[in-house]
Amino acid sequence: MLEISQLPVLQDNYIFMIHCTADNVTAVVDPATASPVLVLLKERNWHLDFILNTHHHSDHVGANLELKHKTECTIIGAQKDQQRIPGIDKMVVEGDSLSIGQHQFEVLEVPGHTSAHIAYWFKDDAILFCGDTLFSLGCGRLFEGTPEQMWHSLKKIRQLPDQTQIYCAHEYTESNARFAIQLEPGNTTL
Repeated sequence: MLEISQLPVLQDNYIFMIHCTADNVTAVVDPATASPVLVLLKERNWHLDFILNTHHHSDHVGANLELKHKTECTIIGAQKDQQRIPGIDKMVVEGDSLSIGQHQFEVLEVPGHTSAHIAYWFKDDAILFCGDTLFSLGCGRLFEGTPEQMWHSLKKIRQLPDQTQIYCAHEYTESNARFAIQLEPGNTTL
C-alpha cells in the first residue's frame, strides 16, 4: 500500500510524504521546510529514503540539504535543472521509471511554470505529483516557460486516466475561483 501524507507549510505550500508500507520506503515531494518532515518521520518511525523535486524554486527545494544531511536520502530531480536543485543525486528525464518500494513511477516533463519542470506519475496507483503545473481551477504562473509549453504540459496531464488523483503543491483554489469569476462573471458553474 502507498500511504500519502499532506503537510501544509509556509503560506500555501503542500509537502507530500509518500510511504510504501510493504517495504518501509519513504519519499518526500518538494520539501520547502525540513521540520514538519522530520517530525512526521519521527512520529511514524520512518526513514527518509528519497526527495522528489518537481522544480528548482526555493519553496520546493528549501529543505533539500538539511534533509539530506540528517537522513542521507537520495535527491531526485530533472536533469535539465541539475545546476539549480540543491544536493541533487539522480537526474531524470521524460520516461524514466523509478520506484518507491513496490510502487513504480514515471517521470513526465511538464515545462511551463519553469523550463525544466517535471511531474511524478504513479501509474498503477493512479497518482500524479504535479508540483506547480496544475492547480484546482488553474495552472502555474509562467516564469520561464511559454504558453505553448504549458498548454502541451496540461494536455499531457489531461490524457491520464480520469480516476487519477492529482497532488498539486499549493492551495490556490479560492484565489483561482475569484480570478475565474472576474473573467466569466456570468458563469453560474463558477
